[in-house]
Amino acid sequence: MDLDGIRAEALAAIEAAGDDEALQALRVKYLGRKSDLSAALRELGNLDAKARAEAGARANRVKKAIEEALEARGAALLSQRAGALATREWLDLSLPAEAPRKGHLHPITLVEADLEHLFRGMGYRVVEGPWVEDEFHNFDALNIPASHPSRDDWDTFWLSDGNLLRTHTSPVQIRAMRRFGAPLRAIFPGRVFRNEAVDATHEACFTQIEGLVIDRDIVPGHLFHSIRAILSAILGEEVEARFRPSFFPFTEPSFECDIRRGGRWMELCGMGMVHPKVLEAGGIDPLEWTGFAFGMGIDRLTLMRYGIDDIRWFHGADLRFLEQFGCA
Repeated sequence: MDLDGIRAEALAAIEAAGDDEALQALRVKYLGRKSDLSAALRELGNLDAKARAEAGARANRVKKAIEEALEARGAALLSQRAGALATREWLDLSLPAEAPRKGHLHPITLVEADLEHLFRGMGYRVVEGPWVEDEFHNFDALNIPASHPSRDDWDTFWLSDGNLLRTHTSPVQIRAMRRFGAPLRAIFPGRVFRNEAVDATHEACFTQIEGLVIDRDIVPGHLFHSIRAILSAILGEEVEARFRPSFFPFTEPSFECDIRRGGRWMELCGMGMVHPKVLEAGGIDPLEWTGFAFGMGIDRLTLMRYGIDDIRWFHGADLRFLEQFGCA
């Protein structure tokens, strides 16, 4: 095979290449698997030892020459582009650089921080728990056995090892009771996960906060007063609230709290007196201690604080939305 001819042809074509695309095409033509040079290298096995050594050395020299020519031409094309850019654009390196964009906390994070500050001022401790829970803490200890139909309301994402993504922060109630005992005042903020349809007021992944108070002689009146005070403080105005009878397996009696906003009632949180079975699961004697618990979505509180109409904005990729609140 005419290796010298291949070398001369390749070097001439490379020198004439006018852009990177043409240069890449030449690289494939002269060095690719289907190139004449590659075919010559494959034919070396048919030669005797002495001829194979000589031909192999020549072929490698040709290959090296082509590779060097490709690299040199690529550098030359890059320099040409830089020179052309310099003639079109003028850059004053003495000018001050643009200041880096400053990051800010997400609006949900800001509301969560305000809630934690508020509750700490009321004597509550802040307790966090794992996002991946076991069935006992997420359901059984909260008076939700496997046969209970209310499990459908907390349908979630199960893992292959039998654990699950927690559907509420209520499992931390059990962990806190077992860790701290009674009396106890604590809140449990964090992310929760539910297998439900997403719309303007519902997300499959959202931030929740629950509160738990255990002491002697706790009655529903303590709960109602606390909820009104908490909502007024976090929303920055006196709220009009109403409490409706409801059902939760882990509280008895149970209530829903609605607040009036913009002339209409909005459901905000669930609550109730801690069920005796939940106290027992937490290692607390229900004959000696009583308590109340409540839970609400921080995302919905954030909607109301900033007048946002769709919860899906919080987790979208459009920074223009966050920049409106100084939180991008």
